[in-house]
Amino acid sequence: MNNQSIGKTFLQELILESEVTRRYLEVVPFEKAHFKPAEKSETLGRLAIHIAEITAWWTSCVRDEKLDFINFKPIALDTSKELLTYFDSLLAEAKEALLHVSDDEFTKQWSMSYGDEVLFTLPKYQVARIFCMNHLVHHRAQLGVYLRMLDIPVPAAYGPSADDDMVTLIHNFKMV
Repeated sequence: MNNQSIGKTFLQELILESEVTRRYLEVVPFEKAHFKPAEKSETLGRLAIHIAEITAWWTSCVRDEKLDFINFKPIALDTSKELLTYFDSLLAEAKEALLHVSDDEFTKQWSMSYGDEVLFTLPKYQVARIFCMNHLVHHRAQLGVYLRMLDIPVPAAYGPSADDDMVTLIHNFKMV
């Protein structure tokens, strides 16, 4: 049985997923930030920024009782460098929060709201799993579709992508 804290277990998973996420964010072509695969779709630039923003939800989940989107102001970024700097800063905060959180914190309730309208309330453990991790993976996969449609090589996630040279991938593969 693993005696590691819940926060440190999530931290290990976040570190692994953030390696993949960073590879995806590195190849976002901001000169095509307004690309949308369909009218109802989000733009490429906004999707990439949202993927970075999700990382901040870890910190909110651990340290707060709710996230109120009425106070949310989307950040405007124009370059890959700005996007990666933003992502890295949010990731550093999330790592610090997960490193020091007690297991009891994950049994507490957390809400997502828009002003007085509560969108949902769940135990923080479920919020971490569903809205911090699964939500990230979902949108990262969407980003992969955008990249494919733009004929940009899609980075490897849990194994090689169709764009990977297997010899290079095996040589560079590392487990954090």
